[in-house]
Amino acid sequence: MLPVPARPPEPTIASLRDSPTEGDALARYWRFYWAVADAQLARWLPRSPSRVLDISGDHGRCAERAAEAGHTVIEVRDPLLERRTAGALAAGTSLDGASGPGPATTKVLGDSGSLAFLGGASMDAVLAENRVLSRHLATEETIAEIARVLRPGGRVLLCVDSLTLGMALLAEQSHWAHLSDVPSAEVVLVPWPDGTITRCFGADQLRELLAEVGLEVAWIRPRTALSPSTVEHVLSTSPDALPRLVRTELNAPPGDESLGFHLLASAKRL
Repeated sequence: MLPVPARPPEPTIASLRDSPTEGDALARYWRFYWAVADAQLARWLPRSPSRVLDISGDHGRCAERAAEAGHTVIEVRDPLLERRTAGALAAGTSLDGASGPGPATTKVLGDSGSLAFLGGASMDAVLAENRVLSRHLATEETIAEIARVLRPGGRVLLCVDSLTLGMALLAEQSHWAHLSDVPSAEVVLVPWPDGTITRCFGADQLRELLAEVGLEVAWIRPRTALSPSTVEHVLSTSPDALPRLVRTELNAPPGDESLGFHLLASAKRL
């Protein structure tokens, strides 16, 4: 008798955070997720060459996409990470960048929560993808800095962990007492199994946070309306269906903002 192949591990809520690892039960979903993210970014970026600040900390993914679209990009890198590989450098230090004519990406060492090395109204667009505002627990300060460096009419694209994800995490860890406090809490901080903490937002909380610093929300939506289980099922039976799934996601009408474990938002400085 042939051995029965081992089943992949069942996905957990905690697996809905980072890119897949080998044997990840949600590997197909993550492939879909990043394809959708790339397409959403391409749709959102300014049509004319612009100055773009990227504080996403996603290993240059957003910065690279923006530069490929013809924009001049400043990518802020986390100073703790850079100290391991490049030594201790002062905040605002330029690390490297593309040379030659045309758009370029300049990598700068600095705290993405404090953009003091940038002048006010100096950027046309800011990318705060990859849940960076949920990792900066004092999100109000980071949002205020984003508003400061944006020129009037400039836009920000941001992604945060949702209350849906936070409540699912608390339930998975049996934090029932904490879970009951979520609906009335002004700030929701949720621990991950690895000891890190994330700040989770509902759509109304996010709107209020942005409005307080003079940013007008254009829209808030789940990163993906299609569920991980749906995507995994479709791609397991039809591996070539990825482009069709991405088009379906992009063309889906605005849905319930409370759905989805990540919220994506676009806002403009007034």
